[in-house]
Amino acid sequence: MPMNDRPKDGMPSGALPMLILRVLQSGSLHGYAIGQRIHVLSSEVLAVEEGLLYPTLQKMLLKGWVTAEWGISETNRKVRFYRLTPQGRAHLKAEISGFDRVTQAIQNILRTA
Repeated sequence: MPMNDRPKDGMPSGALPMLILRVLQSGSLHGYAIGQRIHVLSSEVLAVEEGLLYPTLQKMLLKGWVTAEWGISETNRKVRFYRLTPQGRAHLKAEISGFDRVTQAIQNILRTA
C-alpha cells in the first residue's frame, strides 16, 4: 500500500472476532445487539456493519467458538442469540494475549523510535 493511501479509521483488521467473543463473555446476545454493544463500548468509534458482522458470526459458529439458538428480541422479532462456548473462551484468551503482545510492541516503537 502506498504511504499516502491511509486506511480508514475504525476496526483494526482481524479484531472483530475477538471483540464479538469479548462482548459475549457477559452473556448471550443477538447479532444487532452485539454490533450495538461494540459501538457503545468503543465510545462510538467502532461501527460494525451487518455485511461483516453476520458472516463473521457464521464463521465463528463453524469454528465452534459460539453457539446460536432462535429466540424473540426485545422488539418482538425472531432473532438468533449467540452464546460463547468453552472453545470460544479459550480462543478469546489466546487472542487477547497475542493482541496485548503486539500492542505493547507497537507502543514500545512509538515511544522509543
